[in-house]
Amino acid sequence: MTTTVLTGAAAVLRDATTVTHGPVVVEDGRVGNTVGGRPGTGEVVDVSGCVVTPGLVNAHHHLLQTAFRSRPESRFVPMPDWLGLMAQRYSSVGVDPELVAMAAAVGLAESLLCGVTTVADHHLTWPRDQDPVALADATIGAAARVGARLVFVRGTARDDPDLAAASVEDIHRAHLGEGARGTSADGMLQLAVGPSGVHADGPETFALLAEVASRLGLRRRTQANEQVDVQVAAERYGRRPLTLLDEWGWLDGDVTVAHLCDITDDEVALLARSGASATHAPGCDVPMGWGVARVAALTSAGVRVGLGTSGGGSNDAGHMLADARLAMQVSGLIGEPLTARAVLAMASEGAAAGLGRAELGHLRPGAAADLCVWECSDVFDAGVSDPFDGLLWAGPGRRPRDVMVGGRWVVRDGELVTAQSRSLATELGRLLKNRQVPAS
Repeated sequence: MTTTVLTGAAAVLRDATTVTHGPVVVEDGRVGNTVGGRPGTGEVVDVSGCVVTPGLVNAHHHLLQTAFRSRPESRFVPMPDWLGLMAQRYSSVGVDPELVAMAAAVGLAESLLCGVTTVADHHLTWPRDQDPVALADATIGAAARVGARLVFVRGTARDDPDLAAASVEDIHRAHLGEGARGTSADGMLQLAVGPSGVHADGPETFALLAEVASRLGLRRRTQANEQVDVQVAAERYGRRPLTLLDEWGWLDGDVTVAHLCDITDDEVALLARSGASATHAPGCDVPMGWGVARVAALTSAGVRVGLGTSGGGSNDAGHMLADARLAMQVSGLIGEPLTARAVLAMASEGAAAGLGRAELGHLRPGAAADLCVWECSDVFDAGVSDPFDGLLWAGPGRRPRDVMVGGRWVVRDGELVTAQSRSLATELGRLLKNRQVPAS
């Protein structure tokens, strides 16, 4: 048995409501039980002056956009214009497995360095001259390269419905095999399906992806109630987006809906009745001017809410803790304030619940040993009474000292140990330069 013991922590956030002060024991990739004393052998890590939290779970990312981070011409513009600008940039560079692999490696390395141990990548760009399995392979291989947990979402945005559904089966067969139900045996890879939204995909796409998801045991994800989504739904169907999703069978316990910037009281109640989960992405929605999701209203109604960064084209960074801080701060603007502890729960167990991953997002015995060690004894935290409040309120831009995924250290003393992060950045920059597109 491989054992690691973290000792001396100022506090350990086991879950949203449980703080302990004893050691954290990791046994064969799982959180052990500290009752009865800790094991006498194995690695012992001194985390004095630090707090320990579960690894963060990014419930909504677009990793490809790491190669297309926001530029001045694509900031603060109406969503239809933004979508057109992003499409032009994808076309000018050429989206292929090489680019997808590099963008994903950089985005996932950035995530790990920021304390994110699981990333749900909603991949929406599938050029017709590229093999979908090869594009999926590229992202999945990048996650294995840097040691991150990946939820790969076979998304769609005006793609042929039959081809999209068939590719889901091909990707599943290639990476999980016959009989698997959505997640690899080691829990490092999960597959899901996800139309971009009712503004881009019609009922046939939603129906076919729901059918293949049901047959293969995959979760479903989509986006709703951004500006263009509301507008197109009204013009094309005479409905609100969530009403359409409900009519199309896409509000259920296996569905997670991202953004929800414009949501009414009746729609909050509809989501709560359906059992669907939600994902808040303030680092995208706020700077793009799309609005602020009513997170407190959703959670009060019983909706499980997670946190996501969305992609680099609308949110330059994949820094979940920074976005958690933003979520807390902007909640006051809509009169529905959130506490730091509530937002940390969204960024961990709340996001994991939306993925159907009960073993992630907490540090109770038996959980996957995905954790972060955060330094809290420097001037940035001086005077802070609650160190977990301090993670969000104090020290903007904070990064963890150490990060573990499945019992394996992936970040030590602030440096990625599974790959050379600066080399990854150089590789992506060189690739973009060779394609005659300046790196962002």
